[in-house]
Amino acid sequence: MSLSTANGELAPPLTLIAAVDQNWALGRDGKLLLPIRTDLRHFRCLTLNSVVILGRKTLDTFPGGRPLAKRVNIILSQSLGHIDGAQTAGSVDAALRLAAQYDKPCFIIGGASVYRQFLPYCSRAEITRIEYSFPEADAFLPDLDQDEDWQQISCSAPYLDTDSKLSFCFCHYVRKS
Repeated sequence: MSLSTANGELAPPLTLIAAVDQNWALGRDGKLLLPIRTDLRHFRCLTLNSVVILGRKTLDTFPGGRPLAKRVNIILSQSLGHIDGAQTAGSVDAALRLAAQYDKPCFIIGGASVYRQFLPYCSRAEITRIEYSFPEADAFLPDLDQDEDWQQISCSAPYLDTDSKLSFCFCHYVRKS
């Protein structure tokens, strides 16, 4: 399912990918709530050889502040200039036009502001649900379980993160037609 941009152009199929807690919290102070190795490997497997759209603050959290390897990186920013290994877009429509140039899956990978801006264009969501509520969280994703436009189609059995001792599962959502 493809949606139209504000200019009426066809947007590429987009998948939102995020890890959230029980309250749909994403992070705190610009960082992930909890880095889970299994989730990070899952993220890597899903996004490898694809297009990823992210904000400047998310880029800053990557090792060395560098774009992700083996992916087309599109950074949503009105202030960034040239970035080696990435393209910049000053608007959602510009990012969608850049992504449409590639015959590759496209993932929206954060942060919270970028998720909110692109959610109306997403047809799928890959959500890692952490079975814990982080009280200090300050960034949230809209609750897809409460959104009548979305439905969960599957969820994995729980995994246990051996470092934090918290359970999590991988859930797949689709936008209702």
